Amino acid sequence: MTSLESRFAALWGSLAPVGRTDEGGYLRYSWTGADLECRDWFTEEALDRDLTVETTATATCGPPGSLPALIRAPRPSSPGRTSTRCRTAAATTARSAWSRRCSPWTRCGARGVTPARPVKIAVFTEEEGSRFGLACLGSRLATGAVDPAVALKLTDRDGVTLADAMTVAGLDPHDVGPDPARVAGIEAFVELHVEQGRWLADTPHAVGLASAIWPHGRWRLDFTGEGNHAGTTRMADRHDPMLTFAYTVLAANKEARLSGGHATIGRVEAAPNATNAIPARVSGWLDARAADDATLAKLVESVSIKAAERADRDGTGVSVTVESVSAETVFTSELLDRLRSVRPDAPVLPTGAGHDAGVLSGHVPTAMLFVRNPTGISHAPAESATDADCAAGVVALADVLTELAC
Repeated sequence: MTSLESRFAALWGSLAPVGRTDEGGYLRYSWTGADLECRDWFTEEALDRDLTVETTATATCGPPGSLPALIRAPRPSSPGRTSTRCRTAAATTARSAWSRRCSPWTRCGARGVTPARPVKIAVFTEEEGSRFGLACLGSRLATGAVDPAVALKLTDRDGVTLADAMTVAGLDPHDVGPDPARVAGIEAFVELHVEQGRWLADTPHAVGLASAIWPHGRWRLDFTGEGNHAGTTRMADRHDPMLTFAYTVLAANKEARLSGGHATIGRVEAAPNATNAIPARVSGWLDARAADDATLAKLVESVSIKAAERADRDGTGVSVTVESVSAETVFTSELLDRLRSVRPDAPVLPTGAGHDAGVLSGHVPTAMLFVRNPTGISHAPAESATDADCAAGVVALADVLTELAC
């Protein structure tokens, strides 16, 4: 194992116990104890490298400076298995590999480079939207893509609002909001991520470059019917919203396959949620993605039409509510070309997963690096990446920083 791999593995291991579940995965929901522990870890690692730390709508480490900054984002607070720790540890290791332990704003380090502009590491909260339902919440707030008043009223599954969660964690929810001056001071935003798919898995390449992020969104489907007793209500007399919901799940699968997109309904809630009762209400959440905006819109429209037609036959009702939509992101060609000049052998691939880089792309040049995932599985315990591949990602990130900052 190389010294770089060893340093990465040490950082990786120090995060390993935080938020670990019995199933082998991780749950680090925003503003919970595990999330706050990750934030403390990040702060300690940054200070140990003589970096300054400030907490705002995003947490950044780096010096003040008059020149535009290069921003690199980990995210130690989102759920998953490998990608969270890899992103965070890689960002910190790359910073060390680039500047060692002396002041990063003077000529120092193994590479002996003098950065011409500040390089910062940003930690955005709620990228996955796993607790409050709105993906990339931190970067959306920072860029003004979401109204702070609306965001603070978002609730988790226990009815806790974002404002209350922040207050309990010791933070002032009134500080949440857009930060145009900070965003305007970003010259480039580079995000490294374990690949959420198998583009790289069957290739000899440990690192790839992102060409685009598929447009994607989340829609809440609410089905209403007539609650009744399961044992006494004749089948012919039922107005069962669960049937309409079940048909819609199958319709979403079919429409996605026909369009070449992705459609998933992985969350469902029923009321009264009793074994011997016909439900009065069923709610499901549709996650839809496609290669372009028009295909995504058509996919969701087709699913909505199918659900409405089935509801009419079942004597039930259905409503579709948009919770979040992110348009297609095509990464800045000039920045991508510069990354390709540094890593000419790296494959260029699109991704169907959402990222903070996609949110920031409307404001600053953005780019992404991917580390090979041998299983291709994401958001599940089987997600993985080897120390060697993560170290290769560290080297690639350091190469990019050298190209962009010096």
